[in-house]
Amino acid sequence: MERCKIYEKIIKFIKDEYKAQSVALHEPKFIGNEMRYLKQCIDSGFVSSVGQFVTDIERDMARITGAKYAVAMSSGTAALHIALICAGVRAGEEVITQPLSFVATANAISYTGASAVFVDVDMDTMGMSPSSLSKFLDENCIKKDGKCYNKNSDKFISACVPMHTFGMVCKIDEIAQICNMWGINLIEDAAESLGSKYKGTHSGRFGLAGVFSFNGNKIATSGGGGVLISDDENMAKMAKHLSTTAKVPHPYEYNHDYIAYNYRMPNLNAGLLKAQLENLDLYLKDKRELAQKYAKFFDSLGIKFINEPKDCLSNYWLMGIILDDKNSRDELLKYANEKSVMMRPAWRLISELDMYKNCIKDENKNAKYLADRIVNIPSGVRLNLA
Repeated sequence: MERCKIYEKIIKFIKDEYKAQSVALHEPKFIGNEMRYLKQCIDSGFVSSVGQFVTDIERDMARITGAKYAVAMSSGTAALHIALICAGVRAGEEVITQPLSFVATANAISYTGASAVFVDVDMDTMGMSPSSLSKFLDENCIKKDGKCYNKNSDKFISACVPMHTFGMVCKIDEIAQICNMWGINLIEDAAESLGSKYKGTHSGRFGLAGVFSFNGNKIATSGGGGVLISDDENMAKMAKHLSTTAKVPHPYEYNHDYIAYNYRMPNLNAGLLKAQLENLDLYLKDKRELAQKYAKFFDSLGIKFINEPKDCLSNYWLMGIILDDKNSRDELLKYANEKSVMMRPAWRLISELDMYKNCIKDENKNAKYLADRIVNIPSGVRLNLA
């Protein structure tokens, strides 16, 4: 079938599905108690970093993920930064991550003064490959006194940060086993995977900590916000302390015992997020139904739709297709956006960005292949109940 005809079919299918002539990539839905909770914040006067909704969010996120502790923060990036600090990552060390991710993953590593090391992703999960991680460690690292060192750079590898790409959970149990064997702290960048599970366990639960984002384009939003989860009480307590300027509790005196950060989630944002989380199951159900429709439709066109990989229950945050080559990708992107249907490519690989291009990396073969071919398609919740 002629490409233009295929593109016309795609655009028509999407516009019909969303019952709209202009379709965003992913936009929030406000169909519940958002206005009510925001009004409660304003009426109470608690609109900043203290308030009942902040406490509620931490309780709700612990319940949703099954974690013992949750700490609300101002962004997913802030939560990842704090998680790395609490994991002991320091300047001059190395942290292993993946090249196919949003730049914030590597930025948070850089905030600590550590250097990112990029290992390849798997084709099916689009997240960190356990075999690539294991190969890199076996070929380049040694273990001394229970710690992992890069024998080429002579630097301590203090953490590993896989990211669950577009809500597809990577083979995180295998990664956890490898990290445990090498004495490396595992921090999950679960920014995109709220509601996603691996072998029945929620993402973010496999390492020392997991972090989530609630940016405006996520499956549930607080406008701007993030949450760190952990089963480690000391980790959670330190995360809360460092994200609230390390203020020592006192009825009226101001005393601080660490150089810390003003990373707390404001009560206004928490109120918005609480209402969003109340409808999370509804959002997940709607997105799964859309994914099933997309899979059937694209299969009929001979185009690969990115389905959830083995053992993963995905939230299908951003859905996507894989085209034959970069030219086909760019052609569809241009056509769709000109027709008011927003599509986007995957990110440019972090390992190719100017500020990270000199970092240590493996061949990144799969990541390069995927980055050239992935097209993210409209994935927002279709409900029109507001």
